[in-house]
Amino acid sequence: MPQYVIEREIPGAGDLTPAQLKDIAQTSSAVLEKMGPEIKWEQSYVTGNKIYCVYTAPNAEMVKEHARQGGFPADVVSEVSAVISPATAQ
Repeated sequence: MPQYVIEREIPGAGDLTPAQLKDIAQTSSAVLEKMGPEIKWEQSYVTGNKIYCVYTAPNAEMVKEHARQGGFPADVVSEVSAVISPATAQ
């Protein structure tokens, strides 16, 4: 199943409180539950003004539909072509 990285421009994202992040996660999870098991949220990284999310889904359109239903921006949706880590250098 393809994996995607989603870049979400959210001014002040790094200043969101744990309660606000929990609300976002609950909204995302509720939408995912409605959409079915084909799309899965792996994890997200919160930075100063952006949130980067990693999803597994059959296609980018499904990722964009999740964002639309959840009211989240999905400024850039990129399919992952490879994953590397320090182990790749071995």
